[in-house]
Amino acid sequence: MKSPQAIIHLSSSSLISFLFFGLVITCLTSANVSASYGGNETDYHALLAFKSKITHDPYKVLTSWNHSFHFCEWSGISCGKRHKRVTVLRLESQGLEGSLSPHVGNLSFLRMLSLSNNSFQGTIPHELGRLSRLRLLYLDENKFSGVIPTNLSACSYLEDLWLNLNELTGSIPKEMSLLSKLATLAIHLNNLTGGIPPFLGNITSIEVFYAVGNPFGGSIPDTLGHWKSLKEFYSGECNLYGSIPHSIFNLSLLLNFSLPDNHLTDSLPSEIGNQLPNLKRLQLRDNELTGILPPSLSNCSKLGYFEMSTNNFSGKPMTIDFSKLRDIEIIKLHDNNFHGRGEADDMRFIDSLKNCTKLVDLALDNCNLIGVLPMSIGNLSNQLSSLYLGGNQLFGSLPSSISSLVGLTTLSLENNRFKGRIPTTIGKLQNLQYLNLYSNQFSGPIPDDIGNLSLLTLLYLDSNKLEGHIPSSLGNCKELIRLHLSDNRLSGKIPKQLLQLPSLTIFLDLSHNNLYGSIPSEIKDLKMLSGLDLSYNKLSGTITSSLGECISLGELYLSGNIFEGVIPPSFSSLRGLKVLDISQNNLSGKIPQFLDKWNSLEFLDLSFNNFEGEVPVVGVFANASAFSVLGNNRLCGGLVTLELPKCKEMSSKKKRFPFFILVIVIAPTLLIVLCCVYLLCKKKRNSQQSQSSGSERFMKVSYGQLLKATDGFSGANLIGEGGHSSVYKGILDSNDDKSVAVKVLHLQSRGAHKSFIAECEAWRNVRHRNLLKIITSCSSTDFQGNDFKALVYEFMPNGSVHDWLHSSAYISKLNLLQRINILRDVATALDYLHNRCQTTIVHGDLKPSNILLDDDMVAHVGDFGLARLLGTDLNQNSSTGVKGTIGYAPPEYGIGSEMTSCGDVYSFGILLLEVMTGKRPTDDMFKEGLSLHKFAYMALPDHVVDVIDDDAIVLQSTEANAKKVEECLAATIKIGVSCSVDSPPQRMKIEIVVNELQRILDVLQNI
Repeated sequence: MKSPQAIIHLSSSSLISFLFFGLVITCLTSANVSASYGGNETDYHALLAFKSKITHDPYKVLTSWNHSFHFCEWSGISCGKRHKRVTVLRLESQGLEGSLSPHVGNLSFLRMLSLSNNSFQGTIPHELGRLSRLRLLYLDENKFSGVIPTNLSACSYLEDLWLNLNELTGSIPKEMSLLSKLATLAIHLNNLTGGIPPFLGNITSIEVFYAVGNPFGGSIPDTLGHWKSLKEFYSGECNLYGSIPHSIFNLSLLLNFSLPDNHLTDSLPSEIGNQLPNLKRLQLRDNELTGILPPSLSNCSKLGYFEMSTNNFSGKPMTIDFSKLRDIEIIKLHDNNFHGRGEADDMRFIDSLKNCTKLVDLALDNCNLIGVLPMSIGNLSNQLSSLYLGGNQLFGSLPSSISSLVGLTTLSLENNRFKGRIPTTIGKLQNLQYLNLYSNQFSGPIPDDIGNLSLLTLLYLDSNKLEGHIPSSLGNCKELIRLHLSDNRLSGKIPKQLLQLPSLTIFLDLSHNNLYGSIPSEIKDLKMLSGLDLSYNKLSGTITSSLGECISLGELYLSGNIFEGVIPPSFSSLRGLKVLDISQNNLSGKIPQFLDKWNSLEFLDLSFNNFEGEVPVVGVFANASAFSVLGNNRLCGGLVTLELPKCKEMSSKKKRFPFFILVIVIAPTLLIVLCCVYLLCKKKRNSQQSQSSGSERFMKVSYGQLLKATDGFSGANLIGEGGHSSVYKGILDSNDDKSVAVKVLHLQSRGAHKSFIAECEAWRNVRHRNLLKIITSCSSTDFQGNDFKALVYEFMPNGSVHDWLHSSAYISKLNLLQRINILRDVATALDYLHNRCQTTIVHGDLKPSNILLDDDMVAHVGDFGLARLLGTDLNQNSSTGVKGTIGYAPPEYGIGSEMTSCGDVYSFGILLLEVMTGKRPTDDMFKEGLSLHKFAYMALPDHVVDVIDDDAIVLQSTEANAKKVEECLAATIKIGVSCSVDSPPQRMKIEIVVNELQRILDVLQNI
């Protein structure tokens, strides 16, 4: 038996052995881990940190990132063979979401980091600057925000830097100029500002520069001429100004040069074609370039893409010998002003295109070209897909040789002076999808061969002199979605085959012709048609109930025909109808009840028919401007503004009260009333004679009367409040119980006294239909003996323009016509104040809240609290005082300039842009150099629709009308931009503004 000491000794020995064994196992495990990671765990932990920041991994690409594999075997990872360190981290297009871990900066052997096309958010970690071996960095197409890290400059071996398609802000950091090996810099489609900095010229290794779609501003620095290795330069839509530096044109290796959608000016150097012999792409569209197209461009023999559209190029129609440009594929020169001379050879340049066998797209529309289209048009490339010659002054017949262009998918010849017949050979263009011959002088029949164009989707033959029947062969055009044949001399019946095209889904316009007969019942097959216009023909009979099956109709025009009978009950199915015009027919019966229940209906015209009975007062009938029932003599009731007779009650069912009893009861009462009225009138007349003198123009009111009129200036009657005043609605006993607006001055507010005097003086000198009508003023004391001053105006029931634009209380919004009318009214008022008053008056605070609208939506300019009468000693504003409202006040007021009529014009320009875009000049989006003026300017001329308030745009019934609306929108925005330029002398004259707005109104009202 062992002693206790022996047992203790044995136990100690066992414990020591156990601990030693555990230590060996731990060391072996550590050795295995260390061996597994190549003796370095830094990369391993950095990658795990990267993974930990990923919140969504839809393709499970990171599932292999675990202990079962060496990290060099993980998906997207490549390692060096020698040190087993991570050299490539490549996970593009994996749908990853999350942020980029700063621990990536610990991958010190990394040469390529590619995370393109994922959804990484947050800022780009500045720790990337520790990757001293990095050559390729691709972080494009993510959601990175914040600024470009300045210490990326420490990645001195960086060759490719792709940061495009993110949400980066700020400017390009100056430190980037230290990247001496950088060959590609892609920063396009971010929100970078601060211009293209001159210091970028120090990176002489640059070969490719992508910066499209950043609101940089500024000019192109001359230092970019140091990029002697430059091959590609893309900086479109960057808000760049000024001329293109001549140093750029010395970069002889340049292949692609693209600067569209900027504000570049001046002409191109005459030797551009000799200086840039390797040029393949030249894209300078949508700028303000002038002069001629340099003939030396003929020497750019490699040129394939040539886009100079929407500039101010002039001179002879063409100065380039295209016969030398054998690789040319795209020529876009539309929307310039090549002054055609009308000589026989004006269009001879077409001959030089016959050698351009790769030509696919030729756009010469709206170039002021004059002449005859030569037969040689048929010699153009059989690869030609699009030919645009619309909007010129081309005359003569359309050459039959055009049928040789068998590759054409688009042929646009609208708005010229072509005459004669449409050649039957046009039926050979069997790839044609878009044919536009609108607004020419084509005559004769529509050729049956047009039915051979089986791929045709859009066909515009309207506004010509075409005659004869509509060819039934159009029924073969199974892809046709839109057809316009209006404003011709077509006759006969509507062919059934045309109405059996289920593809017709957008619009069918046969209006303003001589079609007769009834509407075929086959119309029911056009179930998806959105718009139908059959107006101003000689169609007769009843309106077919089959139209009720065209359930997608949004617009239906049947006016100016000889239809009779009632509105078909089947129309109740047309619940999406927005416009219904059945005026000028012989329709009869009562107005169907379903018409006042359509929520979609925006305009209804029932005028000049034979309808009878009561006009509803709900739905579309609740808005007098949304419907018309003129010329229906047997209608009654409706809105008071219609001035229709009251509908007769069923008096035969009522027991009549004896007439003699009425006489006995009413006569004495009537006599008493007449006596009272006489005495009251006499008393009032005597009172007025005693209180007023013949020289006073306005009635007198006291503080007590205004207190009573506004129910003690109660909050319930408060309709507006400003810095110097509060405005209350009230009813004056002496104003025939009509509502008035009482403007009470806050006399404790600095400048309130001055504002009251200025406004009184202004109103004393003006009277105009577009100025708010003043009724009287009150300068007195209240019941506590305090000074009291107020102005009483005619009440405007429709509130202010500001309310209509920005208040959620106004569910309906101003339509386009209303907005232009309001702007015309305001401009007319300014023209009166500036040019037609005995003393020129500057309003000084023009803004939407000061434009008020009466019952008829006529605009009235109010609030003359900052007004100034030029040429007088009254109301001379201090140069240090606040003038106008931030956002609307012109920039010169901010540096102490005196108030002028030019300042009002600036405010009007901003007002116009706000009315049209729906955006305040102080909107949060306008920062870092972007303003409402620049926002609108950048949309001109082709992207105006994108900035217009959605509630203002109303779709028109024809493509031509839609184009007219777009032209009117562009013209209106141009006025606003011209009025709100910084330089006062360059602002548009207000009298010109009035004329231009009236011209725009005339066009819109005729659509």
